[in-house]
Amino acid sequence: MPIVTIQVTREGNKPGTSAVTPEEKAQLIKGASELLLNVLNKPLEATFVVIQEVETENWGWGGLPVEAYRRQKAKKSD
Repeated sequence: MPIVTIQVTREGNKPGTSAVTPEEKAQLIKGASELLLNVLNKPLEATFVVIQEVETENWGWGGLPVEAYRRQKAKKSD
């Protein structure tokens, strides 16, 4: 029985959103499950998909907390 864990940042993908929507999560679950069915022949009912949302203060990029990295990157592009 495969267990797939998908981690996403708790940021919206569209203006006015602050998280992945239920519809987007459903698409992720369907896509991951179908991938395991097609590649490894794992039945859909035997595949578990867990989506974890990570708060922006709990991840980093380029050796910095993500917000600091984004500020630094924005300054360089100005």
